[in-house]
Amino acid sequence: MSFKIVVDSCCDLTPAQLREDCFCKVPLTIRVGDETITDDQSFDQAAMLQKMRDCPTAPQSSCPSPAQYMEAFDCGADDIYVVTLSAMLSGSHNAAAQGRALYLEEHPDAHIHIFNSCSASAGEVLVALKIQELAQSGKDFDTVVQETSQYISEMNTLFVLETLDNLRKNGRLTRTQALVTSTLHIKLLMGATPEGEICKKGQALSIKQALAKMAALMAADPGHVGRRLCIVHCNCLDRAFHLKELVQKLCSFSEIIFSETGGISTVYANDGGVIAAY
Repeated sequence: MSFKIVVDSCCDLTPAQLREDCFCKVPLTIRVGDETITDDQSFDQAAMLQKMRDCPTAPQSSCPSPAQYMEAFDCGADDIYVVTLSAMLSGSHNAAAQGRALYLEEHPDAHIHIFNSCSASAGEVLVALKIQELAQSGKDFDTVVQETSQYISEMNTLFVLETLDNLRKNGRLTRTQALVTSTLHIKLLMGATPEGEICKKGQALSIKQALAKMAALMAADPGHVGRRLCIVHCNCLDRAFHLKELVQKLCSFSEIIFSETGGISTVYANDGGVIAAY
C-alpha cells in the first residue's frame, strides 16, 4: 500500500527528509510588517531574523486553508497521514480537518487520518518519522494510526528561548511571564502539556543553565530510555551540540537527530532558541 505523510510547515524536517517521496509540506504564511512570506522551500532564515529585528511589531502567522490540504490529499496514495501543529496553538489542525471532510465528500473511500501532534517543530518531526517507520514496515492504516496516537501521548516537548516576546505578543504566553523574564534576565525552560499548551518547566539565569536543566529533566524521566530525541535550533548550532553533549552524559536515547527551524518555528523560537522533543 502506498502512503503519504502531509505535514504543516511548522514540522521542521530537514531538506533531505523532505526530498523523500513520502513527505509533503503544506505551508503556513508569515506577515512581518507589510510583507507576507510563504513558509516553503524558499524561506530564508537569516533574512527573516533581520526582518523581525527591524520591524517594530510582532510577526503574525496564518494557517493553511482547507483547500491547500485538499490539494495535498489528491496525491494518489492509498493511505494519507497528516501531522499538524498543536490544535491549542494554531488553526492548522482545524483547517486540515475541514479539508479532509470536504475531500471525503468526493472520495468517500479515502484513508486520511489527521494527527494533532500536541506539539510543534521537533515534536512534529518525531511524529512524521514515526509514521514513516510504521508505514514502511508494512503495518496497515489502522495500526499506524493506533501506534502513532500512542506515541504522541507519550511524547514530551521542551524548549529554551532567548526571548519570549513573540510568544507573548501573539497570545501564546502570559504578559507576566514575559515581563518577569525580560526584567530579571531569566531564561525560562518551557514545555508542552499533554493537551499541547505551553507551560513552564523551570527557570535559570542563563541559556546554558536552562539547557542543563532541560537535560536533567529528560534524564529524570524513565520514559526517555530507548526513544529518539530531536533537537531543533534557530541559528545556534553550538547550543544544539551543547545540549547533545549534556544529554549523552545523562540520558539513554537510542538516537539524536538535528534540524533547523523553518519559518513558523523561527518566528516563535526567535534567534537562539532551542527546541527538543522525545
